[in-house]
Amino acid sequence: MIKNWFKNIGPGTLVAAAFIGPGTVTLCTLAGVNFGLNLLWAMLLSILATIVLQEMAARLGIVSQKGLSEVIRNEIKHPFIKQCITVLILAAIVIGNASYEAGNISGGILGLETLFGYSTIQIGSISLNIMSLVIGIIAFALLYIGNYKFLERALISLVILMSVSFIITAIITKPNVLDIIKGLFVPTFPEKSLLTIIGLIGTTVVPYNLFLHAALVKERWQSTNDLAYARKDTIISIVLGGLVSIAIIISAASIQNMTISNGADLAKSLAPLYGDFSKYFIAIGLFAAGITSAITAPLAAAYVAKGCLGWSGGLKTKRFRAVWMFILLLGVLFSSIGIKPIEIIKFAQIANGMLLPIIAGILLWIMNKTSVLGKYKNSIIQNIFGYTILAVSIFLGLKSIFKVFNLI
Repeated sequence: MIKNWFKNIGPGTLVAAAFIGPGTVTLCTLAGVNFGLNLLWAMLLSILATIVLQEMAARLGIVSQKGLSEVIRNEIKHPFIKQCITVLILAAIVIGNASYEAGNISGGILGLETLFGYSTIQIGSISLNIMSLVIGIIAFALLYIGNYKFLERALISLVILMSVSFIITAIITKPNVLDIIKGLFVPTFPEKSLLTIIGLIGTTVVPYNLFLHAALVKERWQSTNDLAYARKDTIISIVLGGLVSIAIIISAASIQNMTISNGADLAKSLAPLYGDFSKYFIAIGLFAAGITSAITAPLAAAYVAKGCLGWSGGLKTKRFRAVWMFILLLGVLFSSIGIKPIEIIKFAQIANGMLLPIIAGILLWIMNKTSVLGKYKNSIIQNIFGYTILAVSIFLGLKSIFKVFNLI
């Protein structure tokens, strides 16, 4: 039984790889430093919400043998509404992922620089970060090979490396187990914590992961008999990803130092208290988080473009490769010369804030269509969970938009 599960592990782990990026590491670090273990419940809530939505996306992909963007294109009949939804999805996912890619690569750079130091090369008047080029080359090579099984195994290895690194770091800090249990199951709202709570949920329940998951499961499974494997894969992988986030919060909570602003600062702060090996563990974890997100973000964008625009073919087609190459190139360029595309990122935040409740709503609508899923459509319990998450996502979406415009 265990052998069969390991044989079928994959797509869920890639989803975990996607949501545990440098942004998540940084946010969890700040949550731990500023609020101790008091916000662990928000991460637990995020994990449960992610499992519910990602299970739906995986079920849809296996039963329909189509990606989420393909199903949306087929099921929305009104031309104007279809066009508006398609433009919003393309803008939020493709342009959004292009702008966030620089952050993914930059996070991986922080991990490498913590281990090996800072190094650049000079080309004319432009100074390029060598670590950025290294991460870009690794991501390019893994994506260009275009073999799903190879890519899956590489990412699973990186996720395991990341998970072990961060969990060992948390254990090294010797946290109080009773405080962890209290933080997980007793919701509290410390002063000025609301935006951090919203951020913890928003960085875990990611819109593009719904598209990525539905597209990936049909690369792995073609039969409804495999739904049980997909469900186990989803639950275990996302719980593992959630444990990583929880471990980062626990590690950061042991350092009461308000000057910490990211995972690399945390690594340096842990070293004097727990030895250099603690610094190395978190640096390796930060590198793995950066590179996994640097691979999955372009991949997700390419799948979304493929589904929205009705392209045929697989991972090796020219158009598919052109999308992820464009996003990866922008990420390497922005991160290596230090450009921060603030306006594009603001646009991406607005678009993603609007997209999550819209996509969650459309997903729930599709998951109740007998014509698409037959007997595998949502049960009453699944709908109760789903609509509760939808209500929360609407609240988060409004909050993220208000935050961008400095209205809160």
